Amino acid sequence: MTAQHGAPEGQTLGALVHQLSQQIPELIRSEIRLAQAEVAQKGKRAGVGIGMFSVAGLLAFFAVATFVTTAILALANVVDAWLAALIVGLVLLAGAAVAGLAGKNKVAEATPAAPERAIQGIKDDVATVKGAHHD
Repeated sequence: MTAQHGAPEGQTLGALVHQLSQQIPELIRSEIRLAQAEVAQKGKRAGVGIGMFSVAGLLAFFAVATFVTTAILALANVVDAWLAALIVGLVLLAGAAVAGLAGKNKVAEATPAAPERAIQGIKDDVATVKGAHHD
């Protein structure tokens, strides 16, 4: 197979440029349609995945509730049932307080949400440009 150089037979360079100018927008539209279809397909898969995560979270919640009930029943062998439930409830509340405070501290570390390093980089760039402009 040999490579052809130049215009195909019977077509001038102007005709080829005209044909190219008509085909490029269609090619771009086709690529955009393909990208949209691909994104839609991935979105559907992600939706199914999110649904599965939701089911997993619900089942994990029921498992934790079962373990809490098991802890109360086990402790009820040692103390009265109401006291066992109170003890387990207080332990869970203490765990929630610790997790809540840790989360609050992490959020406080992240605020303000401004990208400080990027802002400083822009300030440095502006200062550099101003310095170069005045030289």
